[in-house]
Amino acid sequence: MTAVETRTITTKIPARLDRLPWARWHWMVVIGLGTVWILDGLEVTIVGAVGATLTKASSGLHLSTAGVGLAGSIYIAGACTGALLFGYLTDRFGRKKLFMITLGVYLVATALTALSFAPWWFFVFRFITGAGIGGEYAAINSAIDELIPARVRGRVDLIINGSYWVGTAAGAAATLVLLNPKLLAVDLGWRLCFALGVVLALVILLVRRNVPESPRWLFIHGREKQADDIVTDIEQQVRSSTGIGELDEPQEEITVRQRNAIGFITIAKTLLGRYPRRSALSFSLFIGQAFLYNAIFFTYAIALTTFYHVASASVGLYLLPFAAGNFAGPLLLGRFFDTLGRKIMISGTYILSGGLLAITAWLFDKGTLNATTQTAAWVIIFFFASAGASSAYLTVSEIFPMETRAMAIAFFYAIGTGVGGISGPLLFGVLIASGKRADLAIGYLIGAALMITAGLVEVWLGVNAEQKPLEEIATPLTAEDADQHPAVTADAGTEPAAGQEQRRRRRRIEPALTPQAPYRLWSPMAPVYAVPLIDITRDREVGEITAALAGAGTLERRQLARLVRADLWGPGRFSAALRAAVVQGKVRRTGRGLYTLVPGAPGPDDDSPPAQHTPQRPNRQHRE
Repeated sequence: MTAVETRTITTKIPARLDRLPWARWHWMVVIGLGTVWILDGLEVTIVGAVGATLTKASSGLHLSTAGVGLAGSIYIAGACTGALLFGYLTDRFGRKKLFMITLGVYLVATALTALSFAPWWFFVFRFITGAGIGGEYAAINSAIDELIPARVRGRVDLIINGSYWVGTAAGAAATLVLLNPKLLAVDLGWRLCFALGVVLALVILLVRRNVPESPRWLFIHGREKQADDIVTDIEQQVRSSTGIGELDEPQEEITVRQRNAIGFITIAKTLLGRYPRRSALSFSLFIGQAFLYNAIFFTYAIALTTFYHVASASVGLYLLPFAAGNFAGPLLLGRFFDTLGRKIMISGTYILSGGLLAITAWLFDKGTLNATTQTAAWVIIFFFASAGASSAYLTVSEIFPMETRAMAIAFFYAIGTGVGGISGPLLFGVLIASGKRADLAIGYLIGAALMITAGLVEVWLGVNAEQKPLEEIATPLTAEDADQHPAVTADAGTEPAAGQEQRRRRRRIEPALTPQAPYRLWSPMAPVYAVPLIDITRDREVGEITAALAGAGTLERRQLARLVRADLWGPGRFSAALRAAVVQGKVRRTGRGLYTLVPGAPGPDDDSPPAQHTPQRPNRQHRE
């Protein structure tokens, strides 16, 4: 498809979105869009939990053990296909249209799965259900990153992705009742499990109607007036819910050459030609986490019943703590992805979880573990693995240009999951069917090796994207040589220049400089030195805390949070700022939940944010 260009504009829309205080509107986005992960967690858990039930003749399907693994692989194949199809359409027609369509596909296909009367029907609609979920990943992750402020994008993304385990817990709890043959017939209970997904999807649909189209997508595709109207409405909602009279006026702006469409060939060249190292990183992260998670979860129930002789109806009891550990990982570790940084946290969680899995494989092979200790080991391993796996989606949605974001998520999800997610359940299904511990231990070691390898690739090729605007991490394709064209200001509502701009040969995109990495090298290896991350927003928040304590004296934690309006800072920001104030010696804790200003500590007016290190940009241009 040939890309059709329109005009060149200058806009402040990205900066206007990033400078917004956290408000009720952001929670609406998180609930309306982020809950897709709950659906996926519910789906995967249900299939894993009902696996043993579906092998019974009384289930109405009577699948073999290998057939259960095949159903998992078919679901993943559908997710890969749907991600590629709907991902391209998301970049072509917009985020909102597609995240409504993909939710509808999931809803209908899941309902028809519950009505399965033969294995072939079950397999067909598992494929279509997966296609809906795969499309959701592409549309939802791109929309969330484009609507959430940069300062909290990392932790919000990880918590949203971690909500997968809320769905897992819900599915596990439901199976305790629905798969109990003493309460419900065998051929009815598993159908009601799938019906839960339909009910949840209907609720999500009601909330999602209120989520707007991404303004970032709109202004690049020639609809800057609509983008400006949406951002103005968002600002009004934020002011109304927070009580803020006026919002800070952003200074940053971006100039882009609008296009009605970005051709598929252009997208492919961008991902593989301009960003080969980032592409290799994305492949590694997705393959590692996809193999590990899909292999273990789609066969978890069968492993428990085969090697530990756990009753099918009791499998949910072991899934509940497992899900809790997985959700706790992103929830508790998420803030460090915005403070310590992406590279150290992503590589650390991947390598640590892989090492722990290798130890568990050895213990399993020796017969040291029972069902309880095996589950405890999984809880610890996946506390770290869950944060790492969630960061794979965060990474891909950040490090490629906006015009290719949904397709990049879809592409790497499909390829990585196709290699790791389809092969994993098939391999583990065969290994479990052998009934030999040594065979399954080999599968665990393969998963450990893939996770460790992905962690090492992150050390080598990772991108420092924490707290950076998306347009700085990866320059939009339409902004590369926009300075060669006359520009109009989108936010001012001026008329477009007459005539259509001629296409010009685009310059190579250079990676964004970051406070930690103020350098560009021809080599993919980063130097051993780094400049510490300077969080100017954190300095301001610490200043507000010290000013409040200076004026009010000793305050209880909740009183202090209300006084500084910490609810506007974003999830986790107040706790981190308060800890920083204590570490800096400006605030001390005087009792349980009580804080006061340290006598003689510099006041808020005495502190000024440290100057950012601004290196000189080299004249040479590089691919990355």
